[in-house]
Amino acid sequence: MTVIIGRLDLLVALGSVAAAWPLAARAQQPAMALIGLLAGAPLDERQFRAIRQGLKEAGYIEGRNTAIKYLSADGRFERLPALAAELVGDPAAVIVAIAPPAALAAKAATTTIPIVFTAGADPADLGLVSSLNRPDSNLTGVYFLIAALAAKRLELLRELVPNATVIGLLVDPTNQASEPQIRDVQAAALALRLRLLVLNASSEGDLQAAFSSFAEQRVDGIIVGSDPFFLSRRDQLVALAAHRAIPAIHYLREFAVAGGLISYGASLIDAFRLVGIYAGRILKGGKPADLPVQQAVKFELVVNLKTAKALGLAVPDKLLVAADEVIE
Repeated sequence: MTVIIGRLDLLVALGSVAAAWPLAARAQQPAMALIGLLAGAPLDERQFRAIRQGLKEAGYIEGRNTAIKYLSADGRFERLPALAAELVGDPAAVIVAIAPPAALAAKAATTTIPIVFTAGADPADLGLVSSLNRPDSNLTGVYFLIAALAAKRLELLRELVPNATVIGLLVDPTNQASEPQIRDVQAAALALRLRLLVLNASSEGDLQAAFSSFAEQRVDGIIVGSDPFFLSRRDQLVALAAHRAIPAIHYLREFAVAGGLISYGASLIDAFRLVGIYAGRILKGGKPADLPVQQAVKFELVVNLKTAKALGLAVPDKLLVAADEVIE
């Protein structure tokens, strides 16, 4: 379990000194609101900065008028309920839950502490809120399109591998968002006259077996479905694709940065900034039920030329021109 308490050690040390201060001086110190940050997989510094930027835009700066307690399950999602209970016990003034597994754990842990979540699938379908426009509970957050772009990813993969005839789709059967992804990609594959091979994976061992099957079936490319578990295992997925020399397209920039061939999807950084803004608004007295679930609308196409070269692929110029980022 990863535990990082943003500047809380310093605050504890200062607290012992403050005990000797005159009461009048202590009364002038601003209240320090605690934000609980709960994640199923480790966040990187770029993602932290986005959350802090959103908080800053709402008037909150870590170490000045707010503190952040960060708990990560390090990809072991079964730990999330205990971590959520820890934040409730602190208690946090607001819980920021990154991805649906963390949000569902937080929701099960409290009905009173406000929760701001990120979700790549429809939050209403996931059971997080009853309505996007007016949540009627202690949850609200940011919803960004991931699963709905699966068919577009097939088109992009076909541009990179124009002679492809068989495409693999990797999904997590425990994820509610997998079924719509499968339907969308099946329809797109039929239109492009491609054969689609769908394989399931929800553990590290499953990933190894799936890529062995993809290789045995001689797929020409792989679409990695959108899933929090896959994000937490992105290094392993990138390594498996490289080992089998199979072109793969992913749903977030973070995969391409880790060495994946190409990614197309919503910007996590933009979504995390919006989450920080919402957390700040709640700290100011806003109620989740009055804050509609936002939809992040910034998308990014990232191409890793180094990986393309290793696979012997020529990236079309129009794809490079369209890319938001090219990794060389």
